[in-house]
Amino acid sequence: MTLFHAVSAELRKAATLPAVWAGAAVAILGSLGITLLNAVTARSAIAAGRADELLASTSAFETGYAAAPLGTVGAVVIGVVLISSEYTANSPDAGGGRQLTTTLTVIPRRLTVLTAKAVAVVAVVAVAALVALPACLVLARAVIGDAGHETVSAQEALWRWLGACLYWTLTGLLAFAIAVLTRSGVVPLIVLIVNSSLVSVSLLLTNITPLAHWLPDMAGRRLFGGVDTIDGGLDTLPGALVMAAWTVGLLAVAGAAFTRRDA
Repeated sequence: MTLFHAVSAELRKAATLPAVWAGAAVAILGSLGITLLNAVTARSAIAAGRADELLASTSAFETGYAAAPLGTVGAVVIGVVLISSEYTANSPDAGGGRQLTTTLTVIPRRLTVLTAKAVAVVAVVAVAALVALPACLVLARAVIGDAGHETVSAQEALWRWLGACLYWTLTGLLAFAIAVLTRSGVVPLIVLIVNSSLVSVSLLLTNITPLAHWLPDMAGRRLFGGVDTIDGGLDTLPGALVMAAWTVGLLAVAGAAFTRRDA
């Protein structure tokens, strides 16, 4: 089976996994929910005559874009589930085996399997990002209307959207690589979701050592653009390269482990 057919098979498989749809829903619907709350707050500020105090908050773009970091949670779910589902035992009626056995029987070349799954992660996460981010802007504009104050040019908005999409995608691939190494979805989901949404361990580590700014999530944080309230760290392009290097490195380690150990 060629890589193209393997990718097609993985995309079809992804479409049958409820957890993948749940991850996409978190990324898209969750972002829209946060955008709605932000937009209603901005509209109330404008109606109360406080628009000048909250200039950035009354921008339709900033209001919608503020929800972009939430998409990393959905990216983590998608990246983890697309590989961890292979290790989940089937029901006794289906023989009790794992999907991975069937996958490797159909596609014996393990690197082809892993590459196809990584491409599927990129495709699903990128589509979620390309749907969620413009939808957030449309929703924010619909709620705020012409009363808002736009502070971002069209060119800057495009670059920040692309940056967020890249961050989501790299996060999904990092989660995927970690799930391959652990052969489990539980640990990566708990650790990465907590780190992405509740308490950033990487951020806390920056208070101890500046080397924490080179961790993947901290290195790439400026891909989101806008105002960064965290002192220090890497600029946008170097940070993106460091995050990408982490991703490639972990994928290489995951690939080596996947090809050498027992399924």
